[in-house]
Amino acid sequence: MNKIPVSVTMLVKNAEKYLQTVLTALEDFDEIILLDNGSTDSTLAIAEAFENVKIHFHEFNGFGPMKNLAASFARHDWIINIDSDEVFPAELVDEIRRLDFNDTNKVYAILRINHYRGKPIKTCGWYPDYVKRLYNRTRVNFNHKKVHESLDIPKEVKTVKLKNSFNHYSFDNAAGLINKMQQYTDLFAEQQKFRKRASVLSAISHGFSAFCKNYFLKRGFLSGADGFVISFANACGAYYKYVKLAEANQTLTTSLIITTYNRPDALQLVLNSVLVQRVLPDEVIVADDGSSAETQTVIARFAKTSPVPVKHAWQPDEGFRLAESRNRALATAGCDYIVIIDGDMVMHPEFIADHKAAAKKGLYVQGGRIVLPEEKTQELLTALDQYRPLKWYEKGLEKRFEKRFSAVHCPLLAKALLQKEKKHYYKNIRGCNMGFFREDALAINGFNNDFVGWGREDSEFVARFFNNGGKIASLKFAAIAYHLWHHEAPRAALPENDRLLENAMKNGLIRAENGIAQLR
Repeated sequence: MNKIPVSVTMLVKNAEKYLQTVLTALEDFDEIILLDNGSTDSTLAIAEAFENVKIHFHEFNGFGPMKNLAASFARHDWIINIDSDEVFPAELVDEIRRLDFNDTNKVYAILRINHYRGKPIKTCGWYPDYVKRLYNRTRVNFNHKKVHESLDIPKEVKTVKLKNSFNHYSFDNAAGLINKMQQYTDLFAEQQKFRKRASVLSAISHGFSAFCKNYFLKRGFLSGADGFVISFANACGAYYKYVKLAEANQTLTTSLIITTYNRPDALQLVLNSVLVQRVLPDEVIVADDGSSAETQTVIARFAKTSPVPVKHAWQPDEGFRLAESRNRALATAGCDYIVIIDGDMVMHPEFIADHKAAAKKGLYVQGGRIVLPEEKTQELLTALDQYRPLKWYEKGLEKRFEKRFSAVHCPLLAKALLQKEKKHYYKNIRGCNMGFFREDALAINGFNNDFVGWGREDSEFVARFFNNGGKIASLKFAAIAYHLWHHEAPRAALPENDRLLENAMKNGLIRAENGIAQLR
């Protein structure tokens, strides 16, 4: 009998228990690709006894990437992916043999019968369990998720359910449930780190709802003690996913970049406001667009007493080159998250804490500013020598009635408003108060060094950020900063800078041709 022109792919590690039975059931397939990631039992010896098995090796880097890698070794474009504890009955194999493999616009889903302690379980959400496994790799592939991976299926590709099912010998006992839970919750936390917010409260909520869903709504109680054990294990898995994620998110490190040019008195005020932060940044980087020695003296004096490392990223004074100055600071940054402020933005004590609470991969966070009047600015600068860094916020800097609402600090309200993330939203883009992940900035090659003169370098950065799939969120009632008064910068460069912005928006540009990678 002719072999079935389908390549079977399988990830294995210490799979000796069911592998002999699994491979025997697949002998009619033309080839089986085993991708091993560190077996120490008899898995490889068992596999080598089958003529249609080809063994490859790779360290584990996530289920999605591993399954795509296994498919890349295949001889055939039609791929069926199975686990090393899934057994295909002869009826299913015959049904697959009769399929029309000329039609590549189909993905086939197969009913999986999950077993616990050798018994099929048709409660707890384990049944019916159709899994999309048979696909043509020229049309479909797995996504790159490390856990809970799935096939990325184009709209024109139709999903068809096969009539026959296969048996999945998921777990032999509670120990198997617990071990799998640990593996999957670790991968979930790693995958969602800095992408999804979590807390102990959300972990409790997810765990409780998971138990109720599986035991009551999915009728786990009908499976007796096994149904309770499975439902409780699922609840523990949901709980630990979010506990581990919450702890992983707390490892976030932050670089504070302060841009400046020949305004040492204002910079001193800003640096003093660093000292009152309840949550300090992990490093402070002064992005200096060619200031004189007086600014360097201020930075050096602050660095001697600063509780965190201080870096001075200086470039020669060749005109207004804010974009390039920021890139030089980004190039020296060693932290996960970047917060950028201007050198005349005096920060509220919760400023860094607020930005860290809003941080999320793929999200550009736009903070606001409260512009101080000229009189108040001069008062602060005149009294700089008597400046008391722990006292400036006791009575607040902003006394004008019409500005007091903007100065209200309310983290709960800020969190509620932050959820309204937007894409391709360019209103009020200001670089004087913004936050994003360094990884996201490097993906678009940072700011565009071609911007010379005041204006639009922030908007163009955000345009390319959007084009790379990012979103924006406005941070209100948090990350409050007071903008010291100054004369407006000359705007002669706006026409050319507007052209650069329009080019990025119109042509969907992602990477700057002249960015971080092109720094001299």
